[in-house]
This record gives sequence, C-alpha cells and structure tokens, in this order.
Amino acid sequence: MGLSTLHNVRFAGMATCVPKRVLSNLEDCPPSLRSERERLVRNIGIQQRRICPPWQCFSDLVFDATERLLKELEWKKEEIDALIVVTQSPDYPIPSTAIILQDRLGLSHATIAYDINLGCSAYPFGIHMMGSMISAGAIKKGLLLVGDRSASPNDPLFSDAGTVTALEFDANATPMYFDLNSDGSGYKAIIKPVGGHREPYAFHHTIPTKDEDGGLHWPDELILDGPAVLSFSTQRVPPAVTRALEYAGLEKESIDYFVFHQANRMINETIRKKLGLTAEKVPSTLQDFGNTSGASLPVTMTVRLNEALAQRRHKVLLSGFGIGLSWGICILDIENAKFPPLIEA
Repeated sequence: MGLSTLHNVRFAGMATCVPKRVLSNLEDCPPSLRSERERLVRNIGIQQRRICPPWQCFSDLVFDATERLLKELEWKKEEIDALIVVTQSPDYPIPSTAIILQDRLGLSHATIAYDINLGCSAYPFGIHMMGSMISAGAIKKGLLLVGDRSASPNDPLFSDAGTVTALEFDANATPMYFDLNSDGSGYKAIIKPVGGHREPYAFHHTIPTKDEDGGLHWPDELILDGPAVLSFSTQRVPPAVTRALEYAGLEKESIDYFVFHQANRMINETIRKKLGLTAEKVPSTLQDFGNTSGASLPVTMTVRLNEALAQRRHKVLLSGFGIGLSWGICILDIENAKFPPLIEA
C-alpha cells in the first residue's frame, strides 16, 4: 500500500495502563552481571521496566484502560462499532482476544472484533486499519487496543503495557497520512522460532543452555539480531519520515512532535540526528518504561504529551518499526482529545 490518506477520522482519545511492578535493570540483576548491565544501560538507555505478575495478561491492562477511556469520553458501550486488538500476547492461541474482550467489556454482539498479530510497528498499522473502516463509512466509533506482555526478569529491554485509542467519524476532521511498509526477507532479525507449526514445542525445548556468564537460555526464547535491527531501523525510518512529509505536503517544522517506537537509545538517537530534529520535539520514555513493543507510541504520548495534546491542536508524526520487518508512519492532528493520566494496575 505504501502512501495513503484517510479522511473523516477523528482521534478522540487515548488511555494507557501498565503493571504496578517496577524492575530496575541495575538493582534487580545478579551481582555478577552488574558491570555488564551498567554498560548496557548506557547504550540502550533503559533503567527500569514494568512487568506483569504471573496472573496478569495484556488483556487485563487494556480492559482497565478501555473502561477508563470510555468513562472520560462519555461514550455508551452500545455505540462501539468495532474493537481491534493488535498484540503478540493473546490470552490464548485461539480464540481471538478481541472477541473475549468484546464480551468482557459488555459491548454489543454487533461489534466487529478481531486480532492482528504485530509488534513494534503495530500502532500506525492499527490506526490505518480502524481508520479505513471509519473513513469508508462502515462504522462511526471504534476502539484500537495495542500492547504486549513481553517483559522478562532476565531481559533488560522489554516492558509490559496495554493501550486503547478511540477513533470516530467526523466529516470535519483533517486528513491522516500514512506510509506503511513490510520486508519479510528480514523476518529472522526478530523471531521466536519455537511454538508454531514450523517448529512445534517438544521435550528438548524445555532444556536450557548456559552462556559464558552462567546465564540460562531456553530454545523457545525470543531471538533478536541487534546489528540487523540497528541497520534496518536507521536506514529505513529516516527516508520513510521524509517521504511521508513530502506526501502530506508538510515541512518538518510544521510537526509539533515526532514520536518514534522506543527501540533503544542508540537507534532512536541515530534516527533523530539523521533527521536533524531537536530533542524537545522527540519525546522518550525509554529510561522509565523500556521497550513496550507496539504500545511504545501510546505510552510515550500518554506519559510525555498527554497534557499538551489535551490543550490545543497539535500535528504529530508517529513512527513504528521493527518485527517483520515492518515500518509505518502516520501523520495526524490531535485536538480536544481525552488523555487520562497513566493507569497502574
């Protein structure tokens, strides 16, 4: 699809929920790994993360966020026409988490509800999916639920979060501009190879191996090729931002905020400098919330920009990139939207 425009879609509000438990990448690690972690934190910029207790699912976080946002918006549940969940952390392999949440939230049986499997780039793709139905006149009000439960005590990168965004039909809304792209040739750069039909779980996947520092690793863990992800992100994202701006007929100076997927400090700083953007225009939540996968754009908007975005119209460029490989840009105006403070559950 690449470049496209959506009309008649208004960004009505957003809410974010994170677990209460905070993990420090320095304090909550084995003493033998402290010096290594200190070097890592300097490079990736992540000091602490949020992690769910064993009983808490991604769906629990977005349930709390959705209940709060609907109350703030004063939307009636019977008015919701569609519920889209974008996650890689479903409650069950089947059925769809969105359909479970339709019932749990008390939405109408006429609500369109389905899941999309996508991580780092989830937010621009999700906005486009929901926005397309609204722009076409198929629905009037929709909820986009994005996030993941991806944190691990031993992994210093990922953090848990759930977010909800409300979109509605508005004939006077300014256009939304998109640039959405995929390159499956790089799928091995971020992959969990075990557990699907290519390599089903087997007994030998329960046996860990030790690394040179004595750490245990299981065959079904996420594999992340750092150099490949760094190269992909820093080469693909800046040109995509420039292309989207040109398509929308906008200059960089007309954008109030550039919100990028919170990958790590090295990647994000390289992208910012390549685009010649000031730090003030590029908010970050890496230090306190880590990499929250597809939720990182809403988390950053909620934590860093909610007061500003609730006060007057702002033009915002959103950029998600990563797993797939995939990358997407969305340029939109936000005005008179509801942004409740960060929810902890």
